[in-house]
Amino acid sequence: MRCVVSHDAGGAEMLASYLARDGGEWATVLAGPAERIFRQRLSALNIMSLDEAIEQSDEVLTGSGWQSDLEWSAIARAKALGKRVVTYLDHWVNYRERFSRGGVEHLPDAIWVGDDYGLERARKVFPEIDVGFVANPYFEDIRDEMAQYVNTNRSRTSTEGLHVLFIAEPISEHAKKAHNNPRHWGYTEFDALRFLFSKLDQLGGDIVSLTIRPHPAELPGKYDKISTEIDIGARIGGTKPLIQEIMQADVVVGCASMAMIVGLLAGKRVVCAIPPGGQVCPLPHREIEHLALGTGFGE
Repeated sequence: MRCVVSHDAGGAEMLASYLARDGGEWATVLAGPAERIFRQRLSALNIMSLDEAIEQSDEVLTGSGWQSDLEWSAIARAKALGKRVVTYLDHWVNYRERFSRGGVEHLPDAIWVGDDYGLERARKVFPEIDVGFVANPYFEDIRDEMAQYVNTNRSRTSTEGLHVLFIAEPISEHAKKAHNNPRHWGYTEFDALRFLFSKLDQLGGDIVSLTIRPHPAELPGKYDKISTEIDIGARIGGTKPLIQEIMQADVVVGCASMAMIVGLLAGKRVVCAIPPGGQVCPLPHREIEHLALGTGFGE
């Protein structure tokens, strides 16, 4: 038997898709957003405690979350028991930091990545670890869902103007947890939103609607106040599936979210709203536009 350990939403989407396609016998150790995602994707789950699952398994597969120590602890526990550990990296940033807590690093025996960008980066960051390519099963599921959506929904006419979707991230919370400074990367999620508000005219069309989709780890009501700071008003999303909100948008805006890559898969225009003074957008995808370029953006 193998076990999977997951907490954060990004890694959970990928790992749940992997298990659904694998069809083997798995023990699951789940917490946070991962529990909801796995229950939605898989009809039967063999849920165990961390110690129980690792002791009964021959191999451990983990995500690489920021929001808890679950995967980090799982790697340490599995290696202490001589079990092989593989981590599937679900993003393109802060690779080494994902395996460190309080200056203590626990690295897996092998790392999987699902695209060429990740493969190149991971091999540079982890020369001492076996880094391999395993096609991203979540992206395959996304493509299937998009095709189904297109087949069952009428297209909106482009004459309506632009529907903008902002994909939120708990940037300040991650920065405070990892570096004890909510502005470690030079900006917060609220800075990015206000920067977008100030530059909407540069998107190249009349704005019909702006939706803020909170991250699954964020508390309800976090964006209620800032949503009123824009003249057209911004609605709070997140009640519909991600695919549906992306497919209903013309422009997908974010900072460094996995959902921005889903927007690219959907053929949407994708824009990075990291404001001037913030870190350079860490996503390597060349199709992403950058609002901080200033005059002429969107033309």
